[in-house]
Amino acid sequence: MNSSSNKNNYSLKQTVELVLTQYLNDLDGETPSNLYDKVLSEIEKPLFSTVMDHCENNQSKAATCLGINRGTLRKKLKQYEISP
Repeated sequence: MNSSSNKNNYSLKQTVELVLTQYLNDLDGETPSNLYDKVLSEIEKPLFSTVMDHCENNQSKAATCLGINRGTLRKKLKQYEISP
């Protein structure tokens, strides 16, 4: 996804900050637990799925795009039950 397809022209960083701020505000004073793990699990699956789609299920291309090795990619695809 490039910036021209982002209606608000927010960077990925800005989008994450906005969503996290809203999430924390919605807790209405409750203290979150395991936020790090929650964020990773919520973001990783669509990250891998979207990149695999973008790379037409080519694992070598997807691994290069993500900056990880193919073994790590395969492990994550299995973990999140994403079919290559």
